[in-house]
Amino acid sequence: MAEVDGATLIARSLKRQGVQFMFGIVGFPVNPVAAAVQKEGITYVGMRNEQSASYAAQAVGYLTGRPGACVVVSGPGVVHALSGLANAQQNAWPMILIGGASETWRNGMGAFQEERQVLIATPFCKFAHAVEHVHRIPFYVEMAVRNAIYGRPGASYLDLPDDIITGKVDESRVEEPARCPDPPRTQAMPDDVERALDVLRSAERPLVIVGKGMAYSRAEDEVRKFIERTKVPFLASPMGKGVLPDTHPLSVGAARSHALQNADVVVLMGARLNWIMHFGLPPRFDKNVRIIQLDVAPEQIGQNAPTEVALVGDGKAIVGQLNTSLEKREWVYPQDAPWHAAIAEKAAANAAQIAPQIADDAAPANYYRALKDVAAWAPEDAIIIGEGASTMDIGRTQLLNAKPRHRLDAGSYGTMGVGMGFVVAAAVVHPDKPIISVSGDSAIGFSGMEMETVCRYRLPVKIVVFNNGGIGPGVPEIPDNPLQTLKPNALIYGARYDKVMEAFGGKGFFVENPKDLTAALEQAMAFRGPALVNVMISQGSVRKPQQFRWHA
Repeated sequence: MAEVDGATLIARSLKRQGVQFMFGIVGFPVNPVAAAVQKEGITYVGMRNEQSASYAAQAVGYLTGRPGACVVVSGPGVVHALSGLANAQQNAWPMILIGGASETWRNGMGAFQEERQVLIATPFCKFAHAVEHVHRIPFYVEMAVRNAIYGRPGASYLDLPDDIITGKVDESRVEEPARCPDPPRTQAMPDDVERALDVLRSAERPLVIVGKGMAYSRAEDEVRKFIERTKVPFLASPMGKGVLPDTHPLSVGAARSHALQNADVVVLMGARLNWIMHFGLPPRFDKNVRIIQLDVAPEQIGQNAPTEVALVGDGKAIVGQLNTSLEKREWVYPQDAPWHAAIAEKAAANAAQIAPQIADDAAPANYYRALKDVAAWAPEDAIIIGEGASTMDIGRTQLLNAKPRHRLDAGSYGTMGVGMGFVVAAAVVHPDKPIISVSGDSAIGFSGMEMETVCRYRLPVKIVVFNNGGIGPGVPEIPDNPLQTLKPNALIYGARYDKVMEAFGGKGFFVENPKDLTAALEQAMAFRGPALVNVMISQGSVRKPQQFRWHA
């Protein structure tokens, strides 16, 4: 029979296992891998930084449910991409990192970019292994995919030495595993489902927290049916936004702190009690709060706060079980309950507090005023990528989502630099949707050279940069002796990121007065290619005052 080389086997195996997209930076020894995946019909996107490539691969995993792949060169290339493995693992998003390596027969000799790559990748992923024979490539690819998508999703790493990539084997020796099926949708014990509904029914101030796990499991229909059947208020986590529309009348997003502090029963649906949810502890939560926890990972149950009822398994399947059980019950949370009225009152007070900032036309703009125009401009089906401290935090409250898996941001790891990788991933997965990134000027600097990538591939993404000259507010001008006196957080205030986009062939706009923002945004959307709107933000603009440090 004919011979096949390792690069071709890698490409064929990835395609067979449902991998549709690969991101990376080519060089020794992975050039043949990138060429082979293109030949097999996998979309390959060449990036400018291995970190961005790894961030793009995991965003594909979240958006599609099958892992995206990232290919990088040996040594430093793998080290740079470790940030993506760690971020994917923390967010529970599937991805596969493929690292080139020096030849197996030169191990330990100090070969070019030689590194103990499996060792360093292992802490940041679910599965890490070196491929030791060409004919075993399909076996390891299937293993990598299965580990990435089964159980709690996460990252896989495959180490591919040069002699495995270029080596050849008779096709008769190659055993092709079947395509790894989508994960089974495991259900909770029926008794636990009934207990959960009993606890919920006993609540005076119930709250459902909808996390990104529900978005990942494609549970939006089931969650909506549950909320609208029970009439229980809900709070979406940052990337749980859109599982139900942010404008839904039962959303408590505009009174988040009040709802968390005062709920007596919380139903955690695919959300974790980590730092984003303040660990489920006082003073953010009531000290006597009772928790019903739905999670795919048993080890997450009871972390940081006791769980009264555990529902372990797939989000879509278990909320379906809850809905089936509700059909046998007549209970609906009363619409005239004081809890609803208290939430509405707090939401109105919060809206009144920020209303003056939203209406303020002073130049340069404050965050709320600028976000008002961005929110009005963004189409309902836009995928919104948020990045930066105040830009992302305030943006979560002002930029609304109506659809699931249409919000990407720094996530559970709080990672800065993910933005442009996520932009590229969203654009290649959803070429039919508007892709909008709203980034702080510090955040765009982590991966700003990917502007060349979006221009090279003619991805019509729209980037809005909120420019306040720092990591947080910077300084109006750079002093004469910056090495001695410049504040550590300061950047160039008014730096022309729009000119950088134009240098690569995109369209740039510079907005100094908020009254000019709408026109610039509309022109950016009308432009058929990538566009960047660089908006000056007042260095005195901050979030609305927070009662406690743990709000921030």
